[in-house]
Amino acid sequence: MPAPLQPFGSGSIAGQGVWHPAGRLVDGHPAVYETTLVPPGSSYPAGVAWMDPRLLSAQLYSGSESPGNGPWKLTAPILPAAARTLVAAFNGGFKFPDSNGGYYAEGRFAYPLRTGAASLVIYKNGDATVGQWGRDVSMTPDVVAVRQNLNLLVDGGQPVPGLNPSDTSVWGSTLGGIPNVWRSGVGVTANGALVYVTGPSLEITQLAALLARAGCMRAMTLDMNPAWTVFATYSPASPNGLASPSNGSNLIAGTQQGPFTFFEPWWARDFITMSAR
Repeated sequence: MPAPLQPFGSGSIAGQGVWHPAGRLVDGHPAVYETTLVPPGSSYPAGVAWMDPRLLSAQLYSGSESPGNGPWKLTAPILPAAARTLVAAFNGGFKFPDSNGGYYAEGRFAYPLRTGAASLVIYKNGDATVGQWGRDVSMTPDVVAVRQNLNLLVDGGQPVPGLNPSDTSVWGSTLGGIPNVWRSGVGVTANGALVYVTGPSLEITQLAALLARAGCMRAMTLDMNPAWTVFATYSPASPNGLASPSNGSNLIAGTQQGPFTFFEPWWARDFITMSAR
């Protein structure tokens, strides 16, 4: 289990920063832990999920709309063979070209990879990390998927310089032209764990602060606005049971999507699954 997170400020809501297990056990052990944190300057809790890299294997699923350029072998809906080991799934990044980056999966480039872009990289053995393309991560024979989205939001364990809390376009176009919207991001800790964050009414400095507080050494923004952010875990009754919407749970209430999303043939966006090794 990761160490408890220190809440921001003194007006703490009960349970902030205290981890609890979520999703099916892997070899008898929890593979995902979840908690909430209220970001600085806000009263709305955000959800934080920590994923154990020793127990989980990542895959990138591609959508007909994002990235498009299909058909793809791995695409919604998640099939029963994969559902038997599924522990968690979460949303990908912006549509193209809004992501200002590239996309590589299933041995081909849907969009060229950009040097300097924030990149979620998945390897043949199921390991995943987040880094700057060309500095922390690069193309090797072991890379099976790369999802780029803008530039790193957290680097060296700190939010990158120059973030503007009033921004409504540099870090993604917001609904209604207001900075505080549903946002999501993913990062990697010093020991290789993946951390996902989403919450309502977040401006970009708050998302960065949450990812850094959760221990991310490097982190990137993912999709945003209420229709597109989602993190779900699955807890079937038996160890090898099928994950399904009926045994799924949202990281945090309020998202329009949920555990059902990744099992719907109409879901046209890319997403990431985390499955038992």
